[in-house]
Amino acid sequence: MSSKTDSVPVVHAASHDAPTARSHRAGGLAWPGLIVMMATSFALVTAEFLPSGILTPMAESLGVTPGQAGQTVTVTAIVGFVVAPTIASLVPRLDRRTLLVWLAVIAAISNLGVALAPNLPVMLASRVLLGAALSGFWAMTLTIAATLASPERLGRAMSIVTLGTSVATVAGVPIAVVISTFADWRVVFFGAAAVTLVVAVALRFVLPPVPAAAGTGMRQLFETLRRPGIGLGLTGHVLTVLGQLAAYTFLRVALERVDGLDAAGVAVLLVVYGVGGFAGNLLIGALVDRHLRVLAFGVPAALALAILAVGLLAGTLPAVIAGVLVWGMGFGGWLVVVNTWLGHVVPDRLEAGGGLVVAGFQLAITLGAAVGGILIDIAGVPVTFTIAAIVLALGSVLFGLANRRVGLTDDAKPLDAPGTRAA
Repeated sequence: MSSKTDSVPVVHAASHDAPTARSHRAGGLAWPGLIVMMATSFALVTAEFLPSGILTPMAESLGVTPGQAGQTVTVTAIVGFVVAPTIASLVPRLDRRTLLVWLAVIAAISNLGVALAPNLPVMLASRVLLGAALSGFWAMTLTIAATLASPERLGRAMSIVTLGTSVATVAGVPIAVVISTFADWRVVFFGAAAVTLVVAVALRFVLPPVPAAAGTGMRQLFETLRRPGIGLGLTGHVLTVLGQLAAYTFLRVALERVDGLDAAGVAVLLVVYGVGGFAGNLLIGALVDRHLRVLAFGVPAALALAILAVGLLAGTLPAVIAGVLVWGMGFGGWLVVVNTWLGHVVPDRLEAGGGLVVAGFQLAITLGAAVGGILIDIAGVPVTFTIAAIVLALGSVLFGLANRRVGLTDDAKPLDAPGTRAA
């Protein structure tokens, strides 16, 4: 087989590490930095989805409909799609630790703006800031994780960072909802602002300096996309999130069709989904560094089967319960899989790769709910969930093809990486 090293440069994923990052590693992981990154993801994702938990009191206070107030979530995704792939080129020389500190401060300002907003336009403007901060953070997580972990533990490091997302879903937003039952909803956002400021201070004093990567302009972004297999893999990523969101947006509607499941049972299964996401993050994080090739196409395939079970087997409660659990576990670990995949196949383009992952995610969020909404109104749950499963299956196929193009092996290294090719 001819070498692909001319078109796919191979550099160790941690090649841009600062010396201070290495000095804190224990067992290949810099735990203090990773824990602070996890806390940051928790704070930002909690803030992102706070409106969904306290939508009614927000809408009543501002004198708008719940649908209008719900745009506070949509606007963050739209802004994220624009900011994620461009933030590295906007601040090409700024130390990435400093960038994360400023992004956390911006998120705190956003939460404060929402807490003080007298009307919906001011609130939406404040949420624009959160969208920029959130997408900028996620675009940099792969680069930061690579400085806090040895190359063979990159997947584990990403699972620790993204664990904050699962905790936010399972605990952060529900706690905020409880607080809003005995305090004004604005108190919740004041609290979110305070937590995010604390995180900003922790980022400054716990993370090591992380110099900006060389070549962070838009040209490098498109060069990354043109590398063999990368476009296929990222398209598979978009399809995976698109299929997930097209179905997940209407999970409650699907569960309300299940025989023998009352309102309390629906609520329990929604919790099962969240707990599954938490467990899936831990499980996939433990497996991804050694089984990346299988997980890259296996997770979308498992999601497709789980969504089919929930959408088509409404008369079989055990199958629906199993489907919800597998669904939560699979998507709970997806960001770990796709970021680890990129970290190993484009180790010299971590910032570009991270930005593309987040942009694809935000694009899929924006499209997924809209496409699912059209389908659910026209064709109902079974057809919507079947189409979502087909989209996920296509994502799985594309990742399988992408793995072949980049020559990814079971130990998560491209075939042309040092030590993986036969003499």
